[in-house]
Amino acid sequence: MADNKLTIGLFGFGVVGKGLYDVLHYTPALQSSIKKICIHNPDKPRAIAAHHFTTQADELLNDDSINVIVELIDDADAAYHIVKTALQKGKAVVSANKKMIAAHFEELLQLQQQHNTPFLYEAACCASIPIIRNLEEYYDNDLLHSIRGIINGSTNYILTQIFEQQLSFDKALLLAQQAGFAESNPKLDVGGYDAANKLSILLAHAFGIIAGTDTFIFNGIENISLQDAAVARAKGYKIKLIANAQKLKSGGLAAFVLPQFLTQHDDLYHVQDEFNGLITESSFADKQFFKGKGAGAFPTASAVLSDISALRYDYRYEYKKLHQQIAVPLTTNYYLKVFVSADAIEKINRDAFEWIEEWHNEYKHNWLIGIIHASKLLADDWWKQPGVSLIVCPDAIAENVEYREISKRSLQLAGVVNAL
Repeated sequence: MADNKLTIGLFGFGVVGKGLYDVLHYTPALQSSIKKICIHNPDKPRAIAAHHFTTQADELLNDDSINVIVELIDDADAAYHIVKTALQKGKAVVSANKKMIAAHFEELLQLQQQHNTPFLYEAACCASIPIIRNLEEYYDNDLLHSIRGIINGSTNYILTQIFEQQLSFDKALLLAQQAGFAESNPKLDVGGYDAANKLSILLAHAFGIIAGTDTFIFNGIENISLQDAAVARAKGYKIKLIANAQKLKSGGLAAFVLPQFLTQHDDLYHVQDEFNGLITESSFADKQFFKGKGAGAFPTASAVLSDISALRYDYRYEYKKLHQQIAVPLTTNYYLKVFVSADAIEKINRDAFEWIEEWHNEYKHNWLIGIIHASKLLADDWWKQPGVSLIVCPDAIAENVEYREISKRSLQLAGVVNAL
């Protein structure tokens, strides 16, 4: 493909699709053009002439002159059919659909190998930050210790509004939607599903692990309240939705996506609005910090454009870490120090904790800080119910803990009279 002009069949003309169309007009040196755009709703007003569009997917998939399919729709099931068919027909594919990729990763890997066809998806993770290619090309698996970061721009924008402007969650979400940062279904963002899908993809490129989102702990931010933000502010913290994958001394890998308290000494503390930030840590390079816009038309379109450009040089992912003989197993055999708040005290499952360090009983805002084993969070989702929020404390991961039991007297002094 290096010597051929790239003729693109584009699926989707929403925020990112329109952004890509505009960006391509600013990069004539790429010698790439969109031949046809497949859309779902032909009656929707659009910025370019109607002859550019079709509602028939096969018009793009069966066109031999189209050698690149760019998939930018929000329907994961439809996207899977498009990508699978395109790979089977020998067309290169670029996608931004992290939900579809995470759900079908193993099959899509086999299709690439079977049909010797590249499938690139940098835009599916962290938008403008080229993290997948860096994980593929720069970091050796034995040297990489951890990846940790803010990988969903929408939730970061919402949390910034809650924390800095003291807006309610609903008002902050509305602002994110008006700015074009939130997904068409905001549940994917605020429920943590989008970030979990991205972490699932990153685990393969960082550590050679194929893991569905049901194999690790994740949650979103929809239960974070102004009272939680007030507690964070009083302790000198900010709240961010953090994806974390960290090698343990035992040889396993801890992975989760959860809201977290950050101190001002943490690089991620300063990542605001729709920006993403990601920290890698390895044996000799120590820590490296990536930052870039993680939502919006042009930041995501720039990642799609980068993948299209890479196809001119026959670039494809090698998945070297997946083929290494010694794999790092995913584990929940570790402990987390967490802050849990609830609008009703009976919603907090105190028996799940190894011990409790703080407990405060306030009107419609009861909260504690305690130590909990990760396996208990994965096995029982009481902490995901409405009115309950769980936030990881700074430097929270531990492989072993010394058991302590907080006395009833100290709980009474903290204001929890007869609560237990």
